[in-house]
Amino acid sequence: MVLSVNDVTVTIDRPRRTAVHPVRGVSLSLKAGETLALVGESGCGKSMTCLALAGLLPNRAAIASGTLVLDGTDLGTLSPRDARDLRRRKMASVFQDATGGLNPVRSIGWQVAQAVRMRGGATRHAAQQEAVRLLGRVGLPDPERRAREFPHQFSGGMNQRAMIALAIAGNPKLLIADEATTALDVTLQAQILELIADLRRALGMGVLFVTHDLGLVAQHADSVAVMYAGRIVERASTDSLFANPRHPYTQGLLAALPDAMGASARLASIDGTVPPIDALPAGCAFAPRCVRASAICTSTVPDTVRGLACHHPGPRVRPAVPAMQKEYS
Repeated sequence: MVLSVNDVTVTIDRPRRTAVHPVRGVSLSLKAGETLALVGESGCGKSMTCLALAGLLPNRAAIASGTLVLDGTDLGTLSPRDARDLRRRKMASVFQDATGGLNPVRSIGWQVAQAVRMRGGATRHAAQQEAVRLLGRVGLPDPERRAREFPHQFSGGMNQRAMIALAIAGNPKLLIADEATTALDVTLQAQILELIADLRRALGMGVLFVTHDLGLVAQHADSVAVMYAGRIVERASTDSLFANPRHPYTQGLLAALPDAMGASARLASIDGTVPPIDALPAGCAFAPRCVRASAICTSTVPDTVRGLACHHPGPRVRPAVPAMQKEYS
């Protein structure tokens, strides 16, 4: 198992105010060579979960409980320095703003070479050669020349490829792709996702794919975890979840897909918004928006049973399977 997350809760301390919990009791698992999609609306805690996994939580935020096991090692048993070193060697991240994540005053090749040296201890010359090889591997033309160029000389798609080269330096076991294609046009988006798929197969990486685009999930993920207000409310294989979503929130997300509604139908939507983390309702956080909510929903938080956290699960109300097939297995 590349990643095992068990009952992790993140707490943010606030001066003179009650602490809040943007991530609450999250459990995930990911095998080598698999892609797990983490989905949900903005404000559901997806990116905060990724920051917790990567050890990049903001000030005043910390993992309050639960365990993170990365490639067989429980990070909680390590010193902060050893945990940081393990993450650096075994884990990599690609975020939405690739250009903002690169150093504007250093060449692309220098930055990739530094990642190679930090993760593998290569000599300066060997790291430079490896940087050129990695830039070619992610599909940048004329990688020797591109290695001497700077981020402002690259397009958005090229910078995203450079970020992926940075990420795979040292062959990490886990790649976190947090909205990594959101800012790209459809053509570049497909190219980047296909690149990640190729690298996943070649390197045997586990990929945690964070997105709000369920169409991409249907094409590129092996399994799905649906997140709402800091909790995982449903987990299943991609095929199972799209064919038979059981949580009302999952059903609402899938019903809003254009392919699910038909060309002439009006798009469905979920009434209301995700509650702020400092004003969560009692009981199930989705209850104020749920058409099945009852008295128990407004008073009692549902337990997670076989990957589902709902008092009233049931079959979907309307067809929700998008008219698309996975591009790879």
